[in-house]
Amino acid sequence: QVQLVESGGGLVQPGGSLRLSCAASGNIFSTNAMGWYRQAPGKERELVASITSGGITNYADSVKGRFTIARDNAKNTVYLLMNSLKPEDTAVYYCNVEIHRYSGGNYYGPAPYWGQGTQVTVSS
Repeated sequence: QVQLVESGGGLVQPGGSLRLSCAASGNIFSTNAMGWYRQAPGKERELVASITSGGITNYADSVKGRFTIARDNAKNTVYLLMNSLKPEDTAVYYCNVEIHRYSGGNYYGPAPYWGQGTQVTVSS
């Protein structure tokens, strides 16, 4: 009933940029916090950036000043603009969105939903 679709990953050289998108669709009434996580091989999944429904942002120290998170509430979409990419940014990136959904006249949530993941590889 709710689906998150990510796009924008790929291969980029060190110092390059990428923009990730994550669009939520389905029986969505409203969204709360949105975020991006990443998981590198052999490592645990970690929070990269998050943004509240009011636009307050939070970043991991490792990406501050290089990454920017933004959201479009009308489109139920969250973005991650990544600049000055480094090899250590290589990982699978996942979006996470807290969603209130409706079904059959009832409202549910909020509950967290995950995207399918998109690979970001930073290499020369």
